[in-house]
Amino acid sequence: MKAAVLKNIPGPPSQSFITGNLKQFFTRHGAGFQRDVALKHGSVAKLHGFFGNPLLYVSDPKALYNILIKEDHIFEETREFLILNSLIFGPSLVATEGDRHRKQRRILNPVFSVSHMRSMLPIFYNVVHKLRDAIAEQVADGSREIDVLHWAGRTALEIIGQGGLGYSLDSLTHNSENKYGDTLRSLTPVLQNVGVLARIAPYFVNLGPAWLRRWVIDTLPSQPVQIVKTIVDTMTTKSVEIYKEKMDAIQKGDDALVKRTGEGKDIMSVLMKANSAAIENQRLPEDELIAQMSTLIFAAMDTTSTATARTLQLLAEHQDIQAKLREEILQAGAGEHLSYDELGRLPLLDAVVKETLRVSPPGSVVFRAPNRDVVLPLSQPIVGIDGQEIHQIAVPKGTEILVGILGCNLKSSLWGEDTLEWKPERWLSPLPSAVTNAGMPGIYSNIMTFVGGKRACIGYKFAEMEMKIILSVLLSNFTFQPTGKVIEWNVSLIWYPTLGKDSNESQLPLKVGLYQAEDHQ
Repeated sequence: MKAAVLKNIPGPPSQSFITGNLKQFFTRHGAGFQRDVALKHGSVAKLHGFFGNPLLYVSDPKALYNILIKEDHIFEETREFLILNSLIFGPSLVATEGDRHRKQRRILNPVFSVSHMRSMLPIFYNVVHKLRDAIAEQVADGSREIDVLHWAGRTALEIIGQGGLGYSLDSLTHNSENKYGDTLRSLTPVLQNVGVLARIAPYFVNLGPAWLRRWVIDTLPSQPVQIVKTIVDTMTTKSVEIYKEKMDAIQKGDDALVKRTGEGKDIMSVLMKANSAAIENQRLPEDELIAQMSTLIFAAMDTTSTATARTLQLLAEHQDIQAKLREEILQAGAGEHLSYDELGRLPLLDAVVKETLRVSPPGSVVFRAPNRDVVLPLSQPIVGIDGQEIHQIAVPKGTEILVGILGCNLKSSLWGEDTLEWKPERWLSPLPSAVTNAGMPGIYSNIMTFVGGKRACIGYKFAEMEMKIILSVLLSNFTFQPTGKVIEWNVSLIWYPTLGKDSNESQLPLKVGLYQAEDHQ
């Protein structure tokens, strides 16, 4: 039925009767195919799912406004997405919907406010200065190749540890090991290998009692599934451990909190105190609070670290922009300490971060599905397979919709013919009227990287601030150059870099050296 209703929507041909375009789109090597779908098939394109079941890739602003804001009660997260997140993180913000989700969001919003971010800046700088010292030790005798993704990941883990949980998760010393951090960093690549099994999760969760489901998982002969199980167990155990310690500190009073990492200003301390003070019917139960911790750790570590590493790679490839940005940062003293508002007033730093997030968003799609038949309006008509213009699309209940973040961020009709180029200077002048008038419903700077609406990324200000401080400190002290090795960016829930197409190890090596002002005069 769905296929018949949507038969006139253009898109790439199906590759397989069984899997349609799914393998092309979601394989780790699917970057080229995703860009083709985003850029060559119009603002709405039809993809083929299992056994020809249609999926819609949508990047039309008006359609997305309806999906994410106006009719968000109709266009819900897909059941597969919610259940998979629930299995990994527990009943957290990314795994709940309806009143339960709104209740969690309501109590979480204040800890991600700008006013709270301002108070956390010293924590961020303290962590990143440890990163500076660790890298300085490595390059003290001259430039050398360093995996910037590894260090960005460790730094993001410690920032979310201290700023998010009030708990140190990584000492950030040069030769220290962090098995916990390494375990978490392996989650994104391995989820890509779970593939089709993730799509049968909705059927699995109804399979008898919890002990039976666990037994099935334990005996399933799939290495990726077993790795995911180990990661989830590790993450949950650590979250419960931290939660119990924090609850004990809260019960002992504010003085005990101040003595702990994060000085009681961390997100979870504030959240747990606010939750205790809330009226009973507005409080989150213990399992939901613990689930927020696992979600915070994973989301804040992988997305920000890959975006930061990608920015350093682009700066290494554009030495002129790297030099200009370093000059701006040094003149402002941003490598030592600036306030939240002062950081926000550095124009080139702001432009570099925004342009990276536009051209290379950490994730390229999010999913929605209507809970009833609905008509989706378009801001500009598309041309159907029959050659006729289509001004609105009848979307059957349950049709999987891919919110095309790449398609939105890279529209040449909005950003110009150079849209695929990384050009931070485009943000130093007023944006094109086509961009500002498009009505793209993103929460951040006319792009869709952090999505929009009630399920937009709640921590986008946290991520932006973290990126700016890491870049400020590193560029004040080091230079970055390419190594000459081929870096491949792989498709996943969060895209990740490897050396070439065949490596399974996430890494991004750059040549790093100490910055000496006299050498650059």
